[in-house]
Amino acid sequence: MATPNYGYEKRQRELAKKRKAEEKKQKKLLGPASNDAGASQEDPPEAGAEAGSPSGNAPPPAG
Repeated sequence: MATPNYGYEKRQRELAKKRKAEEKKQKKLLGPASNDAGASQEDPPEAGAEAGSPSGNAPPPAG
């Protein structure tokens, strides 16, 4: 059975921590208003996905 490569695992953890810190730094530089706008641009909602959405195949409400 192979022995675990602890050095490799440690390096991967360090890289992940460094990557996360860099992402946090970038978010902080952009500001809180930019974060909300950036999130909506990455994942635009599909038409009719929300309840009560004007677009979609549902008939208009009676009333």
